[in-house]
Amino acid sequence: MIDSKKKKKIMQQKSNAIRNLWIVFGGLLVFIVLFFFCVAKGIFGTMPTFDELENPQTNLATEIISCDGKVLGTYYVENRSNVRYSELSHYMPEALISIEDERFTEHSGIDPRALFRVAYGVITGRDKGGGSTITQQLAKNLFPRGENLSTPKLVLRKFQEWITATKLEHNYSKEEIVAMYLNTVAFGHNAFGIRSAAKTFFDKTPKQMNIEECALMAGVVNAPTRYSPVRNPERSLGRRNLVLQKMAENGFITQAECDSISQIPLDMSHFGIMDHNSGQATYFREFLRGQLTEWAKNTTRADGKPYNIYRDGLRIYTTIDSRMQHYAEEAVKEFMGKELQPMFYKHWKGHKNAPFSNLTADEIDHILETSMKRTDRYRALKNQGMDMDSIKAEFNRPIPMTIFSWDGPIDTVLSPMDSIRYYKWFLQASLVSIESHTGHVKAYVGGLDYRFFKYDHVTQARRQVGSTFKPFLYSLAMQEGEYTPCTKIPNIQYNIQLPDGKFWSPGNSGGNVGTEITLKYALAQSNNWISAYLMNQFGPNAVIGMARRMGVESPIDAVPAICLGVCDLKLIEMVGAMSTFANQGVYIKPMFITRIEDKNGNVIQRFSPEESEAMSELTAYKMVELMKGVVQSGTGIRLRSLYKFTNPIAGKTGTTQKQSDGYFMGITPDLTTGVWVGAEDRSVHFRSTKLGQGSHTALPIWAMYMKKVYNDKSLNISQGDFPKPNIPGVDLNFDCNRYDDNESIEYIDEF
Repeated sequence: MIDSKKKKKIMQQKSNAIRNLWIVFGGLLVFIVLFFFCVAKGIFGTMPTFDELENPQTNLATEIISCDGKVLGTYYVENRSNVRYSELSHYMPEALISIEDERFTEHSGIDPRALFRVAYGVITGRDKGGGSTITQQLAKNLFPRGENLSTPKLVLRKFQEWITATKLEHNYSKEEIVAMYLNTVAFGHNAFGIRSAAKTFFDKTPKQMNIEECALMAGVVNAPTRYSPVRNPERSLGRRNLVLQKMAENGFITQAECDSISQIPLDMSHFGIMDHNSGQATYFREFLRGQLTEWAKNTTRADGKPYNIYRDGLRIYTTIDSRMQHYAEEAVKEFMGKELQPMFYKHWKGHKNAPFSNLTADEIDHILETSMKRTDRYRALKNQGMDMDSIKAEFNRPIPMTIFSWDGPIDTVLSPMDSIRYYKWFLQASLVSIESHTGHVKAYVGGLDYRFFKYDHVTQARRQVGSTFKPFLYSLAMQEGEYTPCTKIPNIQYNIQLPDGKFWSPGNSGGNVGTEITLKYALAQSNNWISAYLMNQFGPNAVIGMARRMGVESPIDAVPAICLGVCDLKLIEMVGAMSTFANQGVYIKPMFITRIEDKNGNVIQRFSPEESEAMSELTAYKMVELMKGVVQSGTGIRLRSLYKFTNPIAGKTGTTQKQSDGYFMGITPDLTTGVWVGAEDRSVHFRSTKLGQGSHTALPIWAMYMKKVYNDKSLNISQGDFPKPNIPGVDLNFDCNRYDDNESIEYIDEF
């Protein structure tokens, strides 16, 4: 009886224990479910909404894209641009999964085996690796934890990331998650996302990356600084080879392939950090930055806020052709660095006060002081309250600096004032090339090197244009005066009466004085007397009117001397105007952008050419025939004699007073290209016209550029002739020798 009672009591105790265990288990289960429910609902802290998962807020760089599809550069807070899974090399996901999450395709955002492995490591003190899946890491990247979290908050944040990872797995495919992850991770060296990394490390697109490059990038994401192939190449190589071994273990490659590829050394020959100072078309990109900033202020997103070019991931499709841009930059570098600048040094060697021409010591000091006041250093010292004497002392104190040279940057110790004087020696150059029938700017070189020379000589600088202004005057004569290229005018000195009653007459050089010469010959030889004659016929205001119709907007004083180009204009204006001749008299305002897309590829705005008729088709053709003479037998004859061009080319050289500026405008049926050469200060120049004229300083750059363009058959740039207009009853044969073959042909120096 007693035993029965004991047994009953024991059974009751067991039953109570089991019931209590189930109550605890059930309570714990309810607590866990309730806890995760509260976490998911954001009761313990904000959780990302579905919309936020669909559209994660990351800073996306705006990409500047050439017309042939190459990314020229970016504007960014973080240098990040998104890619789709289809835009990845197939090796990239394989490498990433192998090193970061081997069971990525098997789990649903959380890997239990990895969690047990971490727990075992914590208990035993044996680190067996991390437990975060790629999806969890994506959740952390999309919604950062913040800094200096307490342990309870860190634990809570981990649970939030688990729930976010589960949501991501529910809403996205595995391929989309991999692409999103690669878009969010940092690879070091200011490269955020795989597109920027591919460009920075290899100058490639993600699709072009080979297996060893993909393995390297997959290894870098774990610790970008520790495994940087630039800073720690040996450690990076070991990490890359570990990724390759993991790829072999996971069956993505064979062991033989792994062993073979592991022997390939790291190749960082194409490494280059993408910033506003480096890469292609730096001057163009900086010019475009200002244009886009204004555009963004006046263009709003769907939420009503203005676009931000540094965060919104816009895609700016430009007219620049990366191949032509490369040829233009090469031409400037080759001629200026290897020929003209060394010649300039030699020309001034041993001369007092070089390279300043005919200036006193006081005048030179004034130039240097003015340049000092334009520097950021001066403004900073001035804002600190420093007086002029102290500022000058600071500018004469040697400090470490990096200076420009044609052989590459030089690290040296120099006073800022000495560096200012050093830079006065450099001749500058600019080039802009426009597709004549569309107005599309294909190449844009604003200076020698944007890292050291920030001033843009294409769209910022206004310089005297010399004889390149004469085509405006001749166009007026062809249009209003019914002149032809073969019209003859006495080659004598002409006087023009000024409003004050005085007379003005330009100087001239060359032969055939007192004879009649054709307008074609006069323009070819850049004859100043004939220009004065035409100016006297039509007047300054009419000439300015023609320049305005051809797109020139800069101020021009209505004085007779403008027939010699004494006005200060921009290179972009001049080249845009000259393209009118190749476009049958229709002026097209130079275009830089064709369309702008948002980060999803939706077109925000398309841009159309702005056109206007500047002159008749007949006048444009007459001018082409006139300007052909410059290359056939005039100041541009070096294109034939030295550079061996045989195709039809219309052109005009230009040289300003004392050879301060040299120009060449070259026109072909497809391209109109202008080149300017000169120093920052107009008192720095060659002392002789022979060395300083445009045919010697600017024309060679045009020739070298066009040689490269013509040699690239993929560009399809025509070497044919200009089309003749179809005008019944009008004689379009402007071979002036058929009227008079006694007109002598001679090359003269130009003014």
